[in-house]
Amino acid sequence: MSPASTGASTTVGAVSTVSDSRMAPGGPGYRRMSFALFLAGVATFALLYSTQALLPLISGDFGVTASEASWTVAASTGALALFVIPMSALSERFGRRTVMTASLAVAVTVALLVPFAPSLTALVLLRAVQGAALAGVPASATAYLAEEVRPRALITAIGLFVAGNSVGGMSGRVITGWVAQEWGWRVALGALGLVAVGCAVAFRLLLPAPRHFTRGSLRPRVLARTVRDHLANPLLRRLYAIGALFMTVFGGVYTVIGYRLTDAPFSLPQGVVGSIFLVYLVGTVSASAAGRLVGRLGRRGALYLGGGTTAAGLLLSLADSLPLVLLGLVLITAGFFAGHAVASSAVSRTATHGRAQASALYQSAYYVGSSVGSTAGAVAFHAGGWAGTVGVGLLAVAGVVGITVLGTLAAARGRSRTVARAA
Repeated sequence: MSPASTGASTTVGAVSTVSDSRMAPGGPGYRRMSFALFLAGVATFALLYSTQALLPLISGDFGVTASEASWTVAASTGALALFVIPMSALSERFGRRTVMTASLAVAVTVALLVPFAPSLTALVLLRAVQGAALAGVPASATAYLAEEVRPRALITAIGLFVAGNSVGGMSGRVITGWVAQEWGWRVALGALGLVAVGCAVAFRLLLPAPRHFTRGSLRPRVLARTVRDHLANPLLRRLYAIGALFMTVFGGVYTVIGYRLTDAPFSLPQGVVGSIFLVYLVGTVSASAAGRLVGRLGRRGALYLGGGTTAAGLLLSLADSLPLVLLGLVLITAGFFAGHAVASSAVSRTATHGRAQASALYQSAYYVGSSVGSTAGAVAFHAGGWAGTVGVGLLAVAGVVGITVLGTLAAARGRSRTVARAA
């Protein structure tokens, strides 16, 4: 198999030459690469959460509760969390671009079958297959960027990929909301599948072939040792936990918000509820600005800001005023995407080897958080209404802040030891 088809590099040179030839803003291929991965992010998030805005309709069609319908979301994110590490190993062997292409091809094929699911069980199973297929995109994408983009531009590049996630999440929900209002949830999912097909084709045509990929091993022992090394790193462990907790908030809020807004006192129609997800545009901005936030506040300062913004949004969303609920969703979305972009880029910068596995562990924790959040948020809503869902979110934000405090204290101790040795 040729290097172009595998993503392998035939370039062997000095470290300085490799470093100088990596992509940077304004340089050759950077725009194509950014747009291609942006489209991959759009397709991934649009498909992964395609049923989320439709849960009230799915509940009514199959005669199930909110917590039962939420499994159509939890199954896809849970399967992604389970398969992201094996997929990252495949990307080490066969190349980032090859794995991302294959993942999107399978996912969009399943997307065209999902509208024909005859039962909730069949729908959940198809969604699980879709999530497993999509697992190849996030871990491979961040590893591709870490290898092909210059370090100073890495946070910005990953921020653009995360921005694609936000656009995908927004467009998927808006499209399905309005289409479902006229023609039902099955037609809505079919329309979204066609959009994802277009994104997948454009991604493959635009993404430059990797030039700095080094083929790795598929041996389980090597993979296990790499994973063990990453889990032994205290900073990486903290980043994985932060990603999971941020996504617990986000998964819970956006799984349940449709039920809240279609119920009294709001009683909004499905198309309007779908349009609520336009607030994802705020996430596009905050994710893209992650690099500037870190430059001004430092990584931990940016995480404090993201956590505080998310908590403020959760508290505002408790109001029975639609404008305040919308403002709360804006703050939750901005805080989440900023925190996610900061944490995920820090993983790529921290890992010195096995970057695909380091990113895969982050993605696995992140999507475990999504599955936990969507299920726990729905159960809490069933038991205590929106206040229950908000309570789950505030606990998760408290975890983010607590872990970041631990990181701040660890950094302070490290500086003290350095000063003591210098003295």
